[in-house]
Amino acid sequence: MKKLIYITVLAFFIIAFSSCRDKESKTLSTVVKHSGALRTIMSGNIQPVISLDTLSKMKNLYALGAVDNLKGEIQIFDSQPSNSFVVDSSLQIKDSYNLKASLLVYAEIKAWESFEIKNCTTKSDLEEQIFKIATEYNIDTNKPFPFLLEGNVKSLDWHVINWKDGDTIHNHKKHKESGLNGTLQNKDVEIIGFYSTKHKAIFTHHTTNIHMHFKTEDDAIAGHIDNLLLNNSITLKLPK
Repeated sequence: MKKLIYITVLAFFIIAFSSCRDKESKTLSTVVKHSGALRTIMSGNIQPVISLDTLSKMKNLYALGAVDNLKGEIQIFDSQPSNSFVVDSSLQIKDSYNLKASLLVYAEIKAWESFEIKNCTTKSDLEEQIFKIATEYNIDTNKPFPFLLEGNVKSLDWHVINWKDGDTIHNHKKHKESGLNGTLQNKDVEIIGFYSTKHKAIFTHHTTNIHMHFKTEDDAIAGHIDNLLLNNSITLKLPK
């Protein structure tokens, strides 16, 4: 009888321990790394802080950022660059790691879990939904995490920076207007973003917890997202 009780108690503790380990493993945060800071750029220092070729061997790299000296935008999806530049007043997309960045945020994600976001219209609505879903999915929202969005957007305001050499006065409006900008309507896009409550003026602007870049399904346009409006639904992906 005593042996039976011992075995039962032991089994209980094993199950309880395993349950705690499972819960703990789900709340482990993805490692998000960054080089450079928006506040440094806004102070006028736009020199390179990292070479992309140092990350070229990462198999599942997702990243966004600004090319050194603010001469373009960086977007990398599953180790495939779709970096955008302004050349002779035209937009060019290049898939090269042979460049440097003034700002880069990145993470290596092997697998994603998909969620459908409905009844969400504005960028601020989206930010709230990402936080809500991430919390329910046991993502550690006290630490930065990446996310993907895939689907058709109602509208998307974008820009690709092309900073004028020698200009030392920086503000958000000048950044948006220095190169090319535009608005997409009812387009299928893939968006890479990073969420953080603790990195304002580092890799998110001071009014938001998210920083997002995009590329169109046909890879014709890619760059920084200034604003967007969603249709009825869009797919959110979080690290698995």
